[in-house]
Amino acid sequence: MRCLALLLLAAGTLTAQQSPADSAAADSVRAQRLAAMRVSVTRGEATLDKVPWAVGTQRVEQIRRGQATVGIDEALANIPGVVVANRYNFALDQRVSIRGAGSRANFGLRGVKVLLDGIPQSLPDGQSQLTNVDLGAISAVEVLRGSASSLYGNGSGGVIAFTTDLSAPDPLGFTLRQTSGSFGLNKTQARLSGRAGNTLGAVSASRTMVEGFRQYSAADTRQLLAALDHAFSDRLTLSVRSGAAETPRALNPGALTPAEYALNPDTAALANLNRGASREVSQRYLSLRLKGATAIGEWSAALFGQRRFVDNALAVPPPGAPTAATSPRGTFSTLDRRVTGARVDASRAVGTTGRVAAGIDLQRSFDVRRNQAATGGRPTAPEDTLLLDQNEIVVSVGPFAQFQWEPHPQLTASVGARWDRLTFEVQDNFLSDGRDNTGTRDMTAATGHVGLVWRWREALAPYANVSTAFETPTTTELQVRPDGQGGFNPELGPQRIRTMELGARGRLGARVQYELAVFQADAQDAIVQFLETAGRAFFRNAGSTRSRGLEVGLSAAATRWLDLQAAWTLADYRFTQYTTPAPTMDDPLAVDTLNGNRLAGVPQQAIRVGARTRWRDFAFDLDHTTQGSMFADDRNLVRVDGWGAGQLNLRASWRGRLNGWHAEPFVSVQNVLDERYIGAVTLNGSFSRVLEPAPGRNFYIGLELGAPLIR
Repeated sequence: MRCLALLLLAAGTLTAQQSPADSAAADSVRAQRLAAMRVSVTRGEATLDKVPWAVGTQRVEQIRRGQATVGIDEALANIPGVVVANRYNFALDQRVSIRGAGSRANFGLRGVKVLLDGIPQSLPDGQSQLTNVDLGAISAVEVLRGSASSLYGNGSGGVIAFTTDLSAPDPLGFTLRQTSGSFGLNKTQARLSGRAGNTLGAVSASRTMVEGFRQYSAADTRQLLAALDHAFSDRLTLSVRSGAAETPRALNPGALTPAEYALNPDTAALANLNRGASREVSQRYLSLRLKGATAIGEWSAALFGQRRFVDNALAVPPPGAPTAATSPRGTFSTLDRRVTGARVDASRAVGTTGRVAAGIDLQRSFDVRRNQAATGGRPTAPEDTLLLDQNEIVVSVGPFAQFQWEPHPQLTASVGARWDRLTFEVQDNFLSDGRDNTGTRDMTAATGHVGLVWRWREALAPYANVSTAFETPTTTELQVRPDGQGGFNPELGPQRIRTMELGARGRLGARVQYELAVFQADAQDAIVQFLETAGRAFFRNAGSTRSRGLEVGLSAAATRWLDLQAAWTLADYRFTQYTTPAPTMDDPLAVDTLNGNRLAGVPQQAIRVGARTRWRDFAFDLDHTTQGSMFADDRNLVRVDGWGAGQLNLRASWRGRLNGWHAEPFVSVQNVLDERYIGAVTLNGSFSRVLEPAPGRNFYIGLELGAPLIR
């Protein structure tokens, strides 16, 4: 709070002292009018002043200037309501939580939709991954916070939309970027871009290698991304996106107990070491999207597909194996995934003040999942037999419609509705255990929203919305059964959410912009992770939860050479109805009532303040992030302290020209205060194995060089 108050005071003082001439100079670049800021994350381009949702944006300078571009916390931590828990573990990905949604993800992203150039990176069951996203090739990020199922279907927390960088200042240009730093960090990225007539194209290739600050945390990731836009005419455009990614090595150090963390925070869990816990990923994807306009309206149609292979060596022991951490017996899980989908939508004006839009989303995933017993991370011993062999199929169909109406030049109303049907099917190929777990489950939901925004003044544009959402379990959550059998867990179902939100955004003078939102989201049949043991998580429906929050965002062009930013999130997320078994010798049917307990894995508050300075060709950036305490378990017995003095990051860069090349050297010191803190937690980890530490003070340096190959 002190950081935020000081930043607000500084912004007000510096803005008040600035001359009108200076204000006009900065106005067009750094403090754009809301009416000029266009966003597309609301499923249709609109200016920000007409959006009755909480929407945050990050542009290319905020994403890449002086950044290592190896984690999405670099870009998303500046947006209130978004908390990125960096595990510093490339085998599990960072955990992204929007208003608490996604905080239970054991790996990948949950509870939020992820889009890349309008194409879903989320599976029909709601699970997302960022394998196709390289921040070094991204020009913008938009985040819609709140229940957005009426727009995108299965997902409760919001939407993260990435836009590929297709800038091509020259007919053909080349850029090379190299970053090296502490803990063996080494990222090399090459980009080729060009334009010819009505065609724009770019290809980016990168390789990121880290040794990791913790024992047994090395990783190697390679990404190839290609993008092409071609305008056949003013009314018809084709967008093609394709890519490949390989992670041949991502070691998993696991979570630590409080005792292990106190003794040596950079060590790895013994079971993960002995059982060779790691992940290997190989992925390909392709998407085609046509956008057109006719005399009566606009339309778009997209086809996309993805192929993904995952080899996951887990530290969880197979049935009957010793559970001692010194045992080499683990589980080896393989996944062969095929995803196909289509999206069609159209919109047209209704009269002079309305617009109606409608469309349908279709998606299908086909997974072949096999689990085997393993010795030291691979099924090599004679007793490493098959444990699970099944096909998992999910098909989703989601028609939707929405209507936007402006009954008054200063008033915009939005109404939307959607119906989703998801069919989960499991085909059991492992029948030698005497059980056939083949089966089908259908889950349906109708969702909607009503929103209103009033552009009363440029300084104050209040908005309100009421929305509903739903979120199904993922196939990964469904197939992990406490009884150890195959098939889908028949006891686990979807959760349904109702959200009410009030907010405001505005522009104070020529230099200060702000956003404010308060909300309450009530979830019924909330899906919670009630146990994590040796890398495997189990889930159940918990009854109900209530999430209340306050979000504040501020940006100020304080002087011609100084920008200030702040993002503050205050969270009160609790169980309102949740009982969990707690058997004792005297009463085997005893339960714990957890009503009123805080949801695990979400800090009470998160504060991010930043300063961006420019002097001639030099730039200096400061980011200071701190988080409050959280609990690592539903019973609220394992309390994780906040970040204390917080994480202070400093970056410096210079941009100029050398012999016809543009050059941008940069350097950064991370965690300048050398604060010891927990980056993420493993929810409800067995034997209090919940802590995922963050590194101490570290640094990186880099250089970007670019030149036209054809002028």
